[in-house]
Amino acid sequence: MKVLLAVLVIMLAGCQTSSPMPEHHVQQVQLERFMGDWFVIAHIPLPPEKEAWNAVESYRLDEQGRVQVTFRFRKGAADGPLKKYTPVAYVTEDPSNAIWDMQFLWPFRADFRVVWLDDDYSVTVIGRQKRDYAWIMARQPGIDEATYKRIVTYLASEGYDIDGLRRVPHQWQGTPGYQ
Repeated sequence: MKVLLAVLVIMLAGCQTSSPMPEHHVQQVQLERFMGDWFVIAHIPLPPEKEAWNAVESYRLDEQGRVQVTFRFRKGAADGPLKKYTPVAYVTEDPSNAIWDMQFLWPFRADFRVVWLDDDYSVTVIGRQKRDYAWIMARQPGIDEATYKRIVTYLASEGYDIDGLRRVPHQWQGTPGYQ
């Protein structure tokens, strides 16, 4: 039911009237290198993830070239109930590999794109053409303040409402059974 709610929110957000984001995304994503775990540092969250703690998004490329996604977090506290979502991403025909159609519920797909990626694949930002949601993610559960501020400034310059940006708390010690 919550997955359906998330899909409906994304679909309704797609109906909002705002100027579309320029076709900005990173020039090239090496998919194999991008796969793995990403800690969500901050986000403009979807409704189900507004109280997320210890959020991790994991990507795995399957045999058909789809990206199998596992998004997991604790709700409300480091020891809160574990939530897990498993959408599938379809890398579009764009040669950059940076534009994905994310499918939470068949047959609906939503635009997700890699809009920031450090050269060493340590920090990334996933955004949307509508600029309604964004996820700042890193390979570690934290990033330095200067990088964070640079990304926030970038998101603001791209038209994202950074007042909606929420830092995701990460507290790993004493969190049994997370993974």
